[in-house]
Amino acid sequence: MHLTLGAFLLIGATWLFGLIAKDVVTGEPLTLLDVRFTAWLQAHHQQALIKVMLVITHVHSMAAVSVLTMALASYLLWQRHRYWPIALLLTVFGGMLLNVVLKNVFHRARPSLDDPVLTFSSYGFPSGHTMAATCFYGVVATYALWKIRTWPGRVLAVMLSTFLVLLVGFSRIYLGAHYLSDVLGAMMEGMAWLALCLTAVHTTWRLRHREKPSARVS
Repeated sequence: MHLTLGAFLLIGATWLFGLIAKDVVTGEPLTLLDVRFTAWLQAHHQQALIKVMLVITHVHSMAAVSVLTMALASYLLWQRHRYWPIALLLTVFGGMLLNVVLKNVFHRARPSLDDPVLTFSSYGFPSGHTMAATCFYGVVATYALWKIRTWPGRVLAVMLSTFLVLLVGFSRIYLGAHYLSDVLGAMMEGMAWLALCLTAVHTTWRLRHREKPSARVS
């Protein structure tokens, strides 16, 4: 990722994360929307949709995303890429570690429901599933932008990656595992971390290959 674009995304996403985190800590308007949105979803639960959301959320658990990440990294290495496997592993696994740290910084309780579909003992902000999905699909989308040469293909790849991140986030809210702000905060956290990792790896690669101006990231 180009340094200027990476810095812009990092600053913007971090700023938005800060706004969300401020509301979470102070109990300002966003947290009121959290409660109302969760209550509305709980009142309109459908058993068939619950099953679909459970599949989506389990496919994007920390363990599942870790397996997907290792599989994709192996494929990229098999394709003789060097930059992309490093960027992928650093972004996803570093993001998971960052998320654990932030959860223990904010200590936010998860939604308290009368009839929960899932129960947890860990903290809720930011959403770990959403963070992992944002990092994983963010790298996938960036790789697609680099690999695909046609604009329709690029747009499709970005739209599909974005849709999957949103779907994972919605599944967490629908199942009562997180509030809306947990998911939004995780998306901003993921985007900021994604920008930082891709920019750092890209800049390092460029500096190491500065004697070859025509060298292309691989």
